[in-house]
Amino acid sequence: MPEPVHTSPIPFSERLLGAVLYAPIRMSQALPYRWRIPVAGWLTSRVLAPVAGYHRRVRENLRLVCPGLSEAEMTRIARGVADNFGRGMAELYSPEFPERAARATATGPGLETIRAARAAGRPVVIVSGHFGNVNAARVKLRSLGIDNAGFYKALRNRPFNARYAEAMRRISEPLFERNRAGVAQMLRTLKQGGAQSMLNDLNAHDGLPLEFFGQPALTSLSAAEMALRYDAPMMPIWGIRAENGLDFEIVFEEEIPPSDPLTMTREYNARLEAQVRAHMDQWFWIHRRWKDGANWVGEMRGKELAELEERLAGEG
Repeated sequence: MPEPVHTSPIPFSERLLGAVLYAPIRMSQALPYRWRIPVAGWLTSRVLAPVAGYHRRVRENLRLVCPGLSEAEMTRIARGVADNFGRGMAELYSPEFPERAARATATGPGLETIRAARAAGRPVVIVSGHFGNVNAARVKLRSLGIDNAGFYKALRNRPFNARYAEAMRRISEPLFERNRAGVAQMLRTLKQGGAQSMLNDLNAHDGLPLEFFGQPALTSLSAAEMALRYDAPMMPIWGIRAENGLDFEIVFEEEIPPSDPLTMTREYNARLEAQVRAHMDQWFWIHRRWKDGANWVGEMRGKELAELEERLAGEG
């Protein structure tokens, strides 16, 4: 899809900042891929993350939901999370990444469900999270002949955003910006029987406080609502990073049984939690996932929450 047209000219200061932001990425391209990715992970984990306070934030989240972890284990996870994040960013801008990800191993029963739905002209709602490398999963789908639309959030700096959007399109198309027009394009894709990828593991201000790692986390019901509205299977897919740090296993889980948005979204949270527990250093613990969940619950009486859940279940 073409980039939105900006009528205002881009000032020199913004173009200069965009060039500065992209400079480390450009310089990293001089390294061979097998070095570029681990170097990016090491720099992010040992230099950038401590300065930005990311290690502290990971520890705060772990203390909240996994209070029994030792200090040494939290340190290991915090470093691994930042390392995985750095590797993922380097992979996004690496021209070699799509070919590498296309060779990933595909496992799980969900792939055949997706293929059957596409053969029948039915839409598919693909759900994943900021775990491992979701872009590897999208590349693998494309390599299997399954086009899947994706979302991206536009960045403030327009020159850098143009490079970011270009890199995202290299992963898979079509690509929709996360705004009102993008939502309309997503609905059109599902109406026409296409596959739409959605990430559903961030603090969603329009969501409900559903349990994740034993604590209330605001979670959007949108993916489940879209699946039910368009009679689309809701398919969890995970791009799990291999031990060598460069390759992936793409896990296609079985369909989340259609019922009601609340039940289906709770099942998604449970599936994601199981994967994260198996690979603790591959989920984006940097995000404040539980930031507003407890406050939301505290502001509502138990009876009100029960009535809301009953209504949503009835609507499903």
